[in-house]
Amino acid sequence: MKPAAAAVMSLAQLLEQQPAAPPPCLVEPGLLPPQGILFVGGEPKVGKSLLVANLALSLAAGTGRIGFPVPTARRVLVCQFELPIPQFVSRLATMRRVLGASADQHLLVDTRTAGHLLSAPQGLGHFVAAAKSAAAEVIVLDPLYSTHDQDENDTRAMAALCQSLLRLRDASRAALVVVHHVRKSIGRHEIGSAFRGSSALHAVGDSYLLVTRPSPQLATVELRFQFRYAAPQPPRLLELNPETLWFSSTGAAPSPAAPRRKVEKTDLAQAMANIGDWARYSELRGEIMNLTECSKRTAQLAITEACRQGWIVQADGQYRLPL
Repeated sequence: MKPAAAAVMSLAQLLEQQPAAPPPCLVEPGLLPPQGILFVGGEPKVGKSLLVANLALSLAAGTGRIGFPVPTARRVLVCQFELPIPQFVSRLATMRRVLGASADQHLLVDTRTAGHLLSAPQGLGHFVAAAKSAAAEVIVLDPLYSTHDQDENDTRAMAALCQSLLRLRDASRAALVVVHHVRKSIGRHEIGSAFRGSSALHAVGDSYLLVTRPSPQLATVELRFQFRYAAPQPPRLLELNPETLWFSSTGAAPSPAAPRRKVEKTDLAQAMANIGDWARYSELRGEIMNLTECSKRTAQLAITEACRQGWIVQADGQYRLPL
């Protein structure tokens, strides 16, 4: 009987096992590290599942079809819960016409996902067994909320679910692509923090891909990225071809405007100093806008708040600093 490997090893022993060169990412640049966890999120019907199916086929075929380099073909196990199997296969068949048979032997589908929960030991066992049966190098879970029965607003429950994701990754030695939904109201600059249960997800995710739709009238989506171990990538735009169900790159997305900073007390003092002892409302508002590059509405709110706090004083329709 082969002795069990030691659980505690010295740095020297670990370095002996280290490959001469780090293994390449499964999807470049840094989108899916080896045995990494990629979260893909967005609002309902934005195209997350289509995009992930494109990504799964690209990985299985070893082609960077949607603009992300894929160094080599990988065995991909898809565990999807939203479509009946015949309908899902029909979707894949439409996408397959672009690739031919290059992905046929490497893309595998778990046809018995229904009723299995990652949050339960028996369900976790099902996914581990399926991954080992497929010899999967990548596992797709679409969507995450169908794999558990926990409260996504409960940080402790989400942390327990994330531990199940880690156990699945470690037992299968595969990378995970997890489709998840986002909070109802998110800021323009949010990415990883936009996901439901984000505080727990940040502990396990290696990369985050947020899918948004700049215009409801267009079949174009914007991708925004957040990586733990790779350099940040600029947002990019993809356009969906409804005939092939493939996304294709349309170039880099316009750079988002820098977030406006809050108008501070020192800004008010500087604005008054620039104008003089007294300032009319329109003068003060304009000077604040020039100093801080804020909107008219923000400058108006700043003046109201400054009067309330006593930072400036109003008298006879004009404003001054307190004596």
